[in-house]
Amino acid sequence: MMVEKYERDTMNVMLADDDADDRMFFQEALESTSIKHNLTLFKDGFELMDYFLDQESELPHILFLDLNMPGKSGVQCLDELRAIPRLRDMSIAIYSTSGADRDIEDTLAKGANVYIQKPSNFDKLRKVISHVLKTNWQFHMSGLNKETFFLNI
Repeated sequence: MMVEKYERDTMNVMLADDDADDRMFFQEALESTSIKHNLTLFKDGFELMDYFLDQESELPHILFLDLNMPGKSGVQCLDELRAIPRLRDMSIAIYSTSGADRDIEDTLAKGANVYIQKPSNFDKLRKVISHVLKTNWQFHMSGLNKETFFLNI
């Protein structure tokens, strides 16, 4: 886990993903955008939850959460995060290879802000990251339904 102090005009972005290649791909795509950011990476759900159980932990502008992680899944993390009062309004993007309706509906019902099926190419990933980081997810939550929850760029 890489944790830094954050500058005020910088997006604080977090990614929890058990796949090292996916973390590297995400980091490279984020770095290729013009968005000033700090990125904190977590290799699994346990590491992520350990970080957030610390009352002094910095909150991200958005957390990208892999759905299918061994040990503690993204759905389990989502449930636990939404149960912590100071984290209830944190913006969470589900970031998964799965495009299954059940996964989309389940994470929508559990309080995620957006569902992103992992793009297979770099340009699409860069566009998705840019779009997600430029959206005010707290405002976007009004009128959220399955069609607006699943991000398709």
